[in-house]
Amino acid sequence: MAVPLLVAALVVLPCGPASAGEVRHSRVVSADPADTTPHVLDGIVNAFALVGGTVVVGGAFSEVREAGGAAAVPRRNLFAFDLATGRIDPRFAPDPDGPVNALAAGPAGSVYAGGAFMSAAGRPGRGLARLSLADGSPVESFSAPVRGGAVSSLVLHPGGLYVGGDFTGVGRSARAALARLDPVTGAVDPAFTVTPGGERGGSLKVYAMAATRDRLALDGSFTTLDGLRRPQVGLVDIGAAQATVTGWHTEAYAAACKDVFPSYVRGLDFSPDGQYFVLVTTGGAKGSGRLCDSAARFETYARGDEVAPTWVNFTGGDSLYSVAVTGAAVYVGGHQRWLDNPRGSDSAGPGAVPRPGIGAIHPGTGRALAWNPTRDRGIGVKAFLPYKEGLLIGSDTTHLGHEYHARVGLFPLS
Repeated sequence: MAVPLLVAALVVLPCGPASAGEVRHSRVVSADPADTTPHVLDGIVNAFALVGGTVVVGGAFSEVREAGGAAAVPRRNLFAFDLATGRIDPRFAPDPDGPVNALAAGPAGSVYAGGAFMSAAGRPGRGLARLSLADGSPVESFSAPVRGGAVSSLVLHPGGLYVGGDFTGVGRSARAALARLDPVTGAVDPAFTVTPGGERGGSLKVYAMAATRDRLALDGSFTTLDGLRRPQVGLVDIGAAQATVTGWHTEAYAAACKDVFPSYVRGLDFSPDGQYFVLVTTGGAKGSGRLCDSAARFETYARGDEVAPTWVNFTGGDSLYSVAVTGAAVYVGGHQRWLDNPRGSDSAGPGAVPRPGIGAIHPGTGRALAWNPTRDRGIGVKAFLPYKEGLLIGSDTTHLGHEYHARVGLFPLS
């Protein structure tokens, strides 16, 4: 049985952490989930944001329930709960009419929500909205409807709100899969014109982003950034007056995994000091020279034209979708059965360790840590959010750490 969760409210500044990786832990979180988190009764959880002491949860679902309650509460694709008590916020029910894929804590008690919806809180706003936590209403000053696709990733940084997805424009401005917006008005920043190109099958898409003080990392189905070869991953210098694609370049994701996975990068996250980032992939059992179904560490400021990963941890044929780096651990989630499995092919090879659905990797060695709470595998973990006192996890399954925790869980630090 988990220890009751006691958490002090956190203060989020107008431009809070640019990346989950900016939260540093001194140790690995407990493997025993907190008992207070609410349950999402159907669908999948895709994203979290922490605004003060309130957790905002986004995904594709229709009902939620408090941990100690019996009654289901209607909440379509977006809801909020108190971090300390797990109580569902009765005032916050924006009811977006499509899936929410990404969230970012905003200034003045607000949250940005991105996804595949056409409206939220009764107001038209395709794919992107800024909502007040006080009552779920739209913030009237903000307007940034996307065109031609959906939003898959959001990063709030002192330089602006970075938006990634498979869209072709925001407002009246043409933008291919990537844009920087004014966080107050939603206006497209004309000075930020970094453009992904050369899609690898299907539509051009930015899957995931993370930021440090002076770098934006992004991955997706592109092969170029501003015409420079950057197969599926690249870094942008956002510390300078004019954002530019850096010289950092890797060929690690140039090869395809399978015909059905021409693009297979998924989650990424920076370390708390920004010196490295970890990227996770899908794609099937690895082939020669391919980083399919793996987690790989890269040094942010590495020199050379073809940067190689510092380490790679293979699952042996199962997808990883999300990653969180806290300094003490690299947490990875998907529907994997194993880690430390470079010689497995939908099987446990020599040295493989069971880590069903969730696991932790040593940031230095790249080997799996002993932490092994287990979870129902399902589709997989789609969301992590480290915060000062623990780690939130969102997925599509109902058992975590050998207990019932439907689609939302929290591992406390103590």
